[in-house]
Order: sequence, then structure tokens, then C-alpha cells
Amino acid sequence: MLEHGGRLRAAAQQYGIAREDWLDLSTGIAPYGWPLPAIAAEAWARLPEPDDGLEAVARDYYGAASLLPVAGSQAAIQALPRLRKGCTVGILSPTYAEHAAAWRREGHRVMQLSEGAIDRALPRLDVLLLVNPNNPTGRRIETPRLLAWHAQLAERGGWLLVDEAFMDCTPEHSLAAHGAQPGMILLRSFGKFFGLAGLRLGFVLAEQELLDELAELLGPWAVSGPARQLARQLLADGAGQARQRQRLQADGERLAALLRDCGLPPTGGCALFQFCCPPRAGDWHVALARRGILVRLFPFLDSLRFGLPPHEAGWQRLQQALRECAEELGQ
Repeated sequence: MLEHGGRLRAAAQQYGIAREDWLDLSTGIAPYGWPLPAIAAEAWARLPEPDDGLEAVARDYYGAASLLPVAGSQAAIQALPRLRKGCTVGILSPTYAEHAAAWRREGHRVMQLSEGAIDRALPRLDVLLLVNPNNPTGRRIETPRLLAWHAQLAERGGWLLVDEAFMDCTPEHSLAAHGAQPGMILLRSFGKFFGLAGLRLGFVLAEQELLDELAELLGPWAVSGPARQLARQLLADGAGQARQRQRLQADGERLAALLRDCGLPPTGGCALFQFCCPPRAGDWHVALARRGILVRLFPFLDSLRFGLPPHEAGWQRLQQALRECAEELGQ
């Protein structure tokens, strides 16, 4: 299993700090949402039915012609490589490590590519995969460039696979309107923007033929009844989404400013996280952890990713800890 953020139990054991005393900034998940509607008892008692209206409201929310709900975008990440055989897959790196692991697991050849190497490598690729905005760097590739790559791949039956897990705060940059084109596959995460990662829900946007293949592979009842009911209501709540988007964007800017003021200027990020490459990133990670603040360390990049504090007390605690760490580390 690859390492991910949010491993509070392990951090609590390692540093001897009770789990409830941590400020967890190690994920890119919204740390707040809004009051949840009640779940009908029937949703718990009956098998989920596919004609409950979820797909229709999701198509409207994403601006997509066709999509498939899945049990978190991770389910699609692991299943999609099984729909092709013997491919050469280019992955814009560094990025979310589960993508490369999934394609390698199914026997495909994986090439880790820098952004500058993609145009040269594209004629040799069957699949080009990227996260947009990227995790962990926050880098976003412009739509015209993505569409040009897609056109070259689709001409010979290839795929452009774009993970848009962090796109909800900037929907104007999504490729969702192009998702039904042959060779275009988009992944969307429900839990990150809505602050409900535990619900395990995501969507795949693609042409209907490919979605039918994926649905057959995943089997019936891939998404639980309670998840479908809750998502149906939240995806239709435009006012709640607007408030969440505004708050996340403001907090993302606040986090970037705070990090700059404390000697950790971000080199990238989005509304849900900021990415920093300070000298001695590992020492920063440990110094913060000793104060009960968990951030994500990427040792191979010598970098840190900071998620958003959930409340004002968390912001004040982070500011104080950053100042103490900067003094401790001589920054």
C-alpha cells in the first residue's frame, strides 16, 4: 500500500501526542462542509437503484453529457487499466502515486514524464495521464494544450486520462464539456470539495461505451444507497456550493499568505492545499509534528504540502507553530 495523508493514528503513536490533539493538514480535503440532509431509512435498508436521479443531477453539476458514479475515484484509478492491454502510458510526474501503481499492476509500461517531455513522447504513447490541478504541486495545464494532446491520442485510439480531483473550485478550467469525446476520460472526486472523503464517491466522465465497460467491470451496486442519496441532494444545492467555493478560495489565499509570511513561500497550490519546497523540508515536517501539526512530507521532492485548517483556532495554532519552527530551524 502506498503512503497517503491523514494517517493520524500512526502520527499519534510516533510522537506520543493523543489523536484528538492533532491539527491534521496532511490531506487536500476540505476540512469543513455544510449541514447535511437527513438520510432516509430506506437508503440503509434497500439495495441502491440506478434510476434515483443521481446521474442526472451529477451531469448538471459537472456539465457532462455522460458519467458513471464510482466508489471514490480510487476505484476508477484501479479499474481503468484493466480495460486496455499492453499499453505504453505516459504520466506527468511527480503526481499522485496511485496512478502509476495501478497501470504497472496490470502489466502496462509506464513512463514518468516531465511537462516539457510530453510532446516528444506523445507519438509513442497509448495513454497520457495527468492530474489537473496537479497533486502535490498544484500546477494546472491549460485547456487548449490538453485538447491538442487529446486530438493526437484519439486519432489512433489512445486515451487522455485527466484526474480533476481538485477542480471543483475552478470549474471553468474543467474538460467536462469534452468528456464524452472518444479517448477523453475525466475523473472527479466528490469527497474533496464537499469535505466528505469518508463517503467514498467519485465520478468518471467519458463516452457512454467506455462507461458501460467500466460499469460491467465494477459490478452492480458500486455506490451505496446512502452515498447516492446524500450526493444527489448536495450536487443540487447550488447555493451551498457557491458558499463552499468562496470559503475555500479565500482560505487557500490566506494559507499561501501565511506561509509566505513565515518563510515558506509556496511554489504552487490550489484552493485546497499549498505546496512548498523549503530547505530542510524533513526538519520542518518533524518540528511541526512535535507540536501536533501534521503536514504531508514528500521526501523525494524535499517538499511539504499544507492543507487548510478547519477553524480560526487552527489558523492561530498554525501561525504560532510556523513562527516557532522558523526560529528553531534558523530560518
